[in-house]
Amino acid sequence: MNAETSAHKSRGAFFGRRKGHALRKGQAGLINNLLPGFSLDLSQAAPSDLRSLFAVPVRQIRLEIGFGGGENLLHEAKENPEIGFIGCDPYLNGMAKLLAAIRAEGVKNIRLHHGDALELLNWLPEKALERIDILYPDPWPKRRHWKRRFISEDRVSRLARVLTKGGCLRFATDIPDYAEWGLLRFIRSPFFYWTAERADDWRKPWPGFPGTRYEAKAIKEGRHPTYLSFQRL
Repeated sequence: MNAETSAHKSRGAFFGRRKGHALRKGQAGLINNLLPGFSLDLSQAAPSDLRSLFAVPVRQIRLEIGFGGGENLLHEAKENPEIGFIGCDPYLNGMAKLLAAIRAEGVKNIRLHHGDALELLNWLPEKALERIDILYPDPWPKRRHWKRRFISEDRVSRLARVLTKGGCLRFATDIPDYAEWGLLRFIRSPFFYWTAERADDWRKPWPGFPGTRYEAKAIKEGRHPTYLSFQRL
């Protein structure tokens, strides 16, 4: 095993797409010219106060892991200009789409990490975030692939490390098996408390949640999303 492979295994293997169809010229330009100005530099130690990463004053930081087309991330950033948002996704085409929207909307309270979320979680300081969103991660439905799912006992602990006490973690999926899988791992954790009090708390979207393009497709195909919220103890 070479050093690169060893390092890769030590931080946890990444499974999933990094690129889809070929980028158009304008999209490639966004990746080459606009993304560097929004990207976090993980080669340098994270600042003790993450608010200093943003070009505008912000009072707290939130993270979205796997933002897809960026619908929720962009909506949240526009609705909450006093909050800083970090978006993480390895998928190049989704990153290009979000960058186009950021430029068109003039949004200034977003920073990005184009890569593995585990690298970002390792880089972030303890108790740095007020909220984490994990929306419709790949469910890896085949049993032999369950170990590839993003949510695991180890990652629940990593998520807890960077979330402030009283902070919120939101998890949405349209796959019943993955909803059960994630719920069990969070409620078994000593770091999280499931906040649901009634069935509608997981059957209905969170207040103000705009949905995503993937969610709309799932509903159209007859799948019913589950919305889970956990509080950091």
